[in-house]
Amino acid sequence: MRFKHLHELNAICTAESKTIAQLMIEEQVQETNTPEADVVKQMSEYYQVMKEAVRKGLTEDTTSRSGLTGGDGKKMAQYIRQGEACSGDASALAMAYALCVSEVNASMGRIVATPTAGSCGIIPGVFISSQERFGWTDEHLVNGLFCAGAIGYVIANNSFISGAEGGCQAEVGSAIGMAAGAMVELRGGTPEQVVHAVGLALKNTLGLICDPVAGLVEIPCIVRNGLGAVTALAAADMALAGVRSAIPSDEVIDVMLEVGSAMPSRHRETAQGGLAQTPTGRKMMEKLAKPKAKRAEPEDKSEITGADAEMYTEAGSPQGKQAE
Repeated sequence: MRFKHLHELNAICTAESKTIAQLMIEEQVQETNTPEADVVKQMSEYYQVMKEAVRKGLTEDTTSRSGLTGGDGKKMAQYIRQGEACSGDASALAMAYALCVSEVNASMGRIVATPTAGSCGIIPGVFISSQERFGWTDEHLVNGLFCAGAIGYVIANNSFISGAEGGCQAEVGSAIGMAAGAMVELRGGTPEQVVHAVGLALKNTLGLICDPVAGLVEIPCIVRNGLGAVTALAAADMALAGVRSAIPSDEVIDVMLEVGSAMPSRHRETAQGGLAQTPTGRKMMEKLAKPKAKRAEPEDKSEITGADAEMYTEAGSPQGKQAE
């Protein structure tokens, strides 16, 4: 790649009058020696998987194998229909869709790691809810994924994207930064505004620990995905309004590396600290560790129709592969 840092990404795009998506597509073509049409086609297929995961989360049973989670995305969708969302319908819908995708992951459904499975709901939640709101084409959202990918590339090569290495700031935090920056570009913002959105988003997640109850990507991971989608929208709005990250975004990424490196191992995906070691967290883990009789298969709810299915509008209807 011709860039390693966000300031370099901004400089190249500004000098060549390109969007970050356009530059990333060109770089991907060169790196992989793959025709542009094939590079874009693959990303388009990823987006269809994301949309299918949202649909599945809204219309099917997403109870996890552990039985600890499932159905919260549907609850949010039902709540939105009451028209009283404290954060507004746009934020609430992004939250609902992010929860849905993360619950599909927890129930062994098909998702796209963006950048990891533990943070898989944030970008789909932001992208698909925004597509429905603004009437954007799939092609536009696919370009947004390339922009998000460029941001993720910089973070991964200068800090962490793994919770085991840098805590949840590396997974959920990175996804929030990727979604925020991409949202700015999708709304017509400049590369410079994209970069500021990333810094604004990441500053809000520095130090976030990875403390999964029983070591499962469920509690608190799913809720963090939902709230992460809202944070990404807020950071994008700040950047589009002209708010700047006083600490340069590349320096914020450096701080993520510093903080993650100093984080105790018990707060890095080991389930030995944080929420995982609360009295309730330990009880959950002990219960799951006990031998069980053959678990009854959950009721098949794949044919759910009506209000929950209607939440998934035509603009976001899946056209790609079915979840496996």
